[in-house]
Amino acid sequence: MSPPLPPPVQQVAVVVPARNEQQLLTGCLAALAAAAERVTVPVTVLVVLDRCTDGTAEMLAGRPGVRSVESLAGGVGAARATGAAHAIADTGALPSRTWLACTDADSQVPPSWLAHHLDLADRGADLVLGTVDLPPAEDDGDHVGGWRAAYRRLLGPGGRHPHVHGANLGVRCSTYLAVGGFLPVQAHEDRLLARAVTHLPGARVVTTTAHPVLTSPRLVSRAPLGVGADLRALAELCRRPRAAVAE
Repeated sequence: MSPPLPPPVQQVAVVVPARNEQQLLTGCLAALAAAAERVTVPVTVLVVLDRCTDGTAEMLAGRPGVRSVESLAGGVGAARATGAAHAIADTGALPSRTWLACTDADSQVPPSWLAHHLDLADRGADLVLGTVDLPPAEDDGDHVGGWRAAYRRLLGPGGRHPHVHGANLGVRCSTYLAVGGFLPVQAHEDRLLARAVTHLPGARVVTTTAHPVLTSPRLVSRAPLGVGADLRALAELCRRPRAAVAE
């Protein structure tokens, strides 16, 4: 006999850590606003200002459906944890009926992103692990093509994949609280959360390749590890043969 489905989600909180992302955050918020229009439950976006020194705070003032909170920790793990704590404290719904969605300030979610997360949640998912992609560009370097090829080789049928991205992750708040939330680490807070949920008795982890989130192809990212670090390493590998020929 299958376990009973959890109650339907009544509230969504989207947590977006940002450190000096004034230029890219506008696109991120516009994409989230479009995604929020596709669902019938209230959606609140909470931007965590992680030691911002640019005009990010000022650009957020007066934006409907968007709140901000400051973090002085200077790390993505602590920033996500701070955002999640505020989101959970402010919601009027029970943790079991609140969905915590995460993305990044340099990323843009597709229009059906939240609707897809909520569909999976209402079908029993406690944690949703999605994928990312890089926006197409005419000047894509060899390292971008190499990253795409290596990434897509790991995508399996039925939405199966091994990737974990803070830019495309959703978790039921009751599950999040049960495992202690995001750890205040400099990197891989998303992987650590996913590992903890995987070992939580009765928790259902769902991977999906539908509706990937577009993330920045920049080589110098805010977090020390992740897609930016992978692209930087590939760019270096692509340069080496040319440098050797030049010598």
